[in-house]
Amino acid sequence: MSSRPLRDGDRAVSGVPASPPATPTEPSKASPTPPVPVASTANDLDYSNFFWGSGKDPFDILGPFDDWFDEARPAGYYLFGQPMASAPRSRIDIVEQLHKEHLKGLINLASYNYLGLSYRADVIEAACEAIRTYGTGSSGSPILSGTTELHERLSRTIAEFKNKEQCLLFPSGYSANLGVIAGLMRSGDLVVTDQFAHASIVDGIILSKAQVRYFRHNNAADLERKLKDFPGRKLVIVEGVYSMDGDLANLPEIVEVAKSNGARIMIDEAHSAFLFGPNGRGVAEHFGLDDEIDIHLGTFSKSLGGQGGYVAGSRKLIRYLKGFARAHVFSCALAPGVVGGLLKACEIARDEPQLRDQLWKNTAYLQELLRERGVDIGDSQSQVIPIMIRDDDRVFKVAEDMIHHGVYLNPVRYPAVGKHRSRLRISVTSTHTSQELREAADIIASVLDRHGLLCR
Repeated sequence: MSSRPLRDGDRAVSGVPASPPATPTEPSKASPTPPVPVASTANDLDYSNFFWGSGKDPFDILGPFDDWFDEARPAGYYLFGQPMASAPRSRIDIVEQLHKEHLKGLINLASYNYLGLSYRADVIEAACEAIRTYGTGSSGSPILSGTTELHERLSRTIAEFKNKEQCLLFPSGYSANLGVIAGLMRSGDLVVTDQFAHASIVDGIILSKAQVRYFRHNNAADLERKLKDFPGRKLVIVEGVYSMDGDLANLPEIVEVAKSNGARIMIDEAHSAFLFGPNGRGVAEHFGLDDEIDIHLGTFSKSLGGQGGYVAGSRKLIRYLKGFARAHVFSCALAPGVVGGLLKACEIARDEPQLRDQLWKNTAYLQELLRERGVDIGDSQSQVIPIMIRDDDRVFKVAEDMIHHGVYLNPVRYPAVGKHRSRLRISVTSTHTSQELREAADIIASVLDRHGLLCR
C-alpha cells in the first residue's frame, strides 16, 4: 500500500523546522525580484503532514514527500539553507537557490554571530595555531582519546566565566540539551518546560522517558499548576532568551514557583550567555539569580561564533553527567581548531565589554527604527527581533522580496512556530553600523508596505 501524508486533524505531530567576501561598507544592491512561480497549493501542506504515513514500508512516505517538495521548493522552501559565499559579517554574499543568482553585499540580519567574533583575525589565528599543534580533528571520544589540554582549558574557562565549580563540553548545543536532560531524568520523573521550548529540550525530554508537562509561555501561575501535587523528582527548564520571539524568561517568578514546589531549575542560555548581565554571564545574572539556578546550559555557536555546547554547575553534577550524558560520552570531542578559536573568543568577550554595549545600542536603535515605521516586532526584549507576518504562505513571498532588495532574513513558519504565527527573524550584531541598520529598516518597511503588512 502506498503511503499518503496526513493532513491537519489526522494526528497531532511534533514540529520539524524546520566569491570574495563582501566588505562591511559595500552597499546592498537591489535586484529585480524573479518572476513569481505558477500558483501552487504546495504551501497548504508542510513538514508536519509527512511525519506520519500509512503503509508497511518506512520508505513508503518518501515518494509523496518528494512529490510535494518538488512543488514546495520553488514555492518558498528554497529560501531555507541558501549557501553563503562569504563570512557571516554584517554584509554577506549568498547563492540564491531558485535561479542560482549570486547576490552580493546583502545586509545580514540572519546570523547568530552576535559579537562578530567568528571572523576576527585573532580568533582565526588561534584556531590555526591549535590545528598546527593538534591536527584537524580530535579523533576520539572525550572519555577515551579525544580530550586535549585545550579542551581542559576551555572547560575551566567556561566554569570560571559562569562562576560555577565545573563545566562539561558537548559537540553542539542540541546535544548538550539531549545529554543533560536524558542523563539526569528518568521514567517516572517530571519535566516541566515552557510551551515555546526549543526542539532540543523537547527531544531531550522524550529521550529521558520522563513525564512532560508544558506551561503557558512565561506564565508562573500555570507553572504552579503543572508542578502542584507531583510527588516525585521534578525539573523545570526555561530559556534565557526565547529564540523565535526575543523575549526573556520571567525568571524571578519562575524561580520562586519552582523552589516552592521542590523542583530543580535548568536554564538554556543559548541566545543570552556572553551578552546579558553585568559580566555577560546571561539572563540568570541579569536578574541576579545566578546562584538560584541548578543547571546552566549554553552554546558556543552564537555569541562566541564557534561550535559546540556546554553545561556548567556543581562538581557533583558534572561528575555524574560525565558518566550518564550519552551525547557527551559517545560523540567525538570538539575539533582542536574550534576549541582554540573558542578560547580566544572567550578572552575577547571577557576583556571587551564594549562589544556587548555596542550590541545593545544597535538593538535599541533598530527596534526604534522599525517601530517608527510601523513594523510589528512583537514583544522582543533582546537582539532577536521577530517581524510578524502571521501568514504561512505570504511569509515566503515577503522573505524573497527582502533578499532581492538587499536584506538577508530567514522566514519562519509552522511547525517551527504556531499556525499563523509566521515571521521573519532578525538577529542584530555588534558589528552592524548605524547606516546599515537605517538602510535595513527602510527596506524592511518598504517591502512590508508593498505587501500591506505595516501597522498604520
